[in-house]
Amino acid sequence: MKTTKTLRSIVAASALALALTPAALAQTNDTQTGATQTGARTATVASGQKAKLRGAIVRRDSDSFVVQDDVTGAQTTVLLNDRTSVKTKGGFFGGGTKYALTAVTRGLHVEVEGRGDASGNLVADKVRFTDADLRAARTLEANIVPVEGRIGTAENRIGETEQNAQRMSGQLEELAAVSNAAAGGAVAAQETADRAVQGVQVANERINSIDDYTPEQSVNVNFKLRSAVLTPEAKASLDQVAAYAKNAKGYLIEVTGFAYESRDKNVNRRLSEQRAESVVRYLVENHQIPLRRILTPFGYGAMNPLNENKTRDERAENRRAEVRVLVNRGLNGTPGDGTKISAATQPE
Repeated sequence: MKTTKTLRSIVAASALALALTPAALAQTNDTQTGATQTGARTATVASGQKAKLRGAIVRRDSDSFVVQDDVTGAQTTVLLNDRTSVKTKGGFFGGGTKYALTAVTRGLHVEVEGRGDASGNLVADKVRFTDADLRAARTLEANIVPVEGRIGTAENRIGETEQNAQRMSGQLEELAAVSNAAAGGAVAAQETADRAVQGVQVANERINSIDDYTPEQSVNVNFKLRSAVLTPEAKASLDQVAAYAKNAKGYLIEVTGFAYESRDKNVNRRLSEQRAESVVRYLVENHQIPLRRILTPFGYGAMNPLNENKTRDERAENRRAEVRVLVNRGLNGTPGDGTKISAATQPE
């Protein structure tokens, strides 16, 4: 039972790697080897030359698949046709069980025999595998579907997510190595399975944090006494905030206003609201920030002062609006660094 759970962990991890990697792979065999733009080694088979491959399927298309060799790690494109024999090994008198071409799927460990064509691909005459490998591959495919579905749902909700492969490139090489080591000894398989599970956990954490936002940048813009008019210095700081936000993925802008000029708390509250609204109007009218990206502005009045509000400098610092850019952790992978821009405006 423990061995079965270990194998399933390996298969699930391999499924994630294969589902997210934009594969451009082929396998070392005979005549020529090369490299794709991603650095993966590829191989071609001379036209008419017989060849035999043994490895795992890392990509499946409608009438072809890509095999990664167990020994060399290189990859070869294999073509299927109506003459290709697909069977399991063994059985009575070595006959095995026949399967349709659709049984050949991602993650299946196979032995392929055939001949090269004019394009350097291997045209398969025989495809052989064990019953255990077929069950493992089907389990792999079953794990791919819900993962791909969750990622697709997350991308639709955010509206501007990129492919997860671009955000997880650091883990993909390790997960691909897990697929190569799956046929190795029990000790080596357990070690690679542990690393693969960590990669799956990273992916799940990113998906689960789609609705989690963290402050990435903040700025305080200050106002003159009893005024809600933005100064040139304040506008320059808001220009920086807008430029940063437009380049962020999945951002929101939070604006809060503060005022301490009157002993009447209602007067302070109205003035703080006007200051927050001035910031929002500037961002929308001058930088075309969509309203859906701006949280409802709020005026705190005389609450939350930055200091004791006794000296002239302290009162100038408290007459402010705070602007924070919040970014989505699910899209950016890590929390923000809390970078803060100072934009305090000294009144006359």
